[in-house]
This record gives sequence, C-alpha cells and structure tokens, in this order.
Amino acid sequence: MKKLFISFAALCLVASVYSCRETEKKAEDAMDATEGAVEEAVDATKDAMEETKDAMEDAVDTLSNAVEEVVEEVQH
Repeated sequence: MKKLFISFAALCLVASVYSCRETEKKAEDAMDATEGAVEEAVDATKDAMEETKDAMEDAVDTLSNAVEEVVEEVQH
C-alpha cells in the first residue's frame, strides 16, 4: 500500500511538472501573439496618423488656394 501511495504521488508530481511546462509554453505563445498584435496596431496607428496629416495638409493647401482666388476676384 505504501509503494502504491508513493508511486501515485510520484506520478502526480511528474504530471504536474509536465503540466507546468505546457502552461508556460502557452503563456509564452500568448505573449508573442499579443506582442505581434500590439506592434501591428502601433503600425496601423502610425499609418493612419500619417495619412491624416497628409489629408489635412492637402485641405489647407486647397483652402489657401481658394482664399487666394477669392481675394484676387474681389480685388478686380
């Protein structure tokens, strides 16, 4: 009975060590996936900010040109 109990305890110990390794691997995989998603989100945000900046610059140029045309028309 004592040997059976010790064998069962040893088996449980081996199973828990194996389980911890699997959990650690899954945690590492989840961290890698999260890191990748964050990097993609940062890149997408940078791209969107750059596109917004370009669009705003174009709008300012267009508005400036329109104002200049109106001023020229008013002066003539």
